[in-house]
Amino acid sequence: MVRKSEVTTLSIYIPKSKLDKKPIERLDRLAEKVDRSINYLVVEAILQYLDREEKKK
Repeated sequence: MVRKSEVTTLSIYIPKSKLDKKPIERLDRLAEKVDRSINYLVVEAILQYLDREEKKK
């Protein structure tokens, strides 16, 4: 288990222009389907994005 002293917090907001794509609902469904937390999915997505973009440079 991760201790709170080892955790960094990041908050995001979803722009109104993206709400029609229902990102929160989709994350919730996927998290349930793969038995992971929404936080886990978001962190994995961020890391994959960073890896992909850093390779371009």
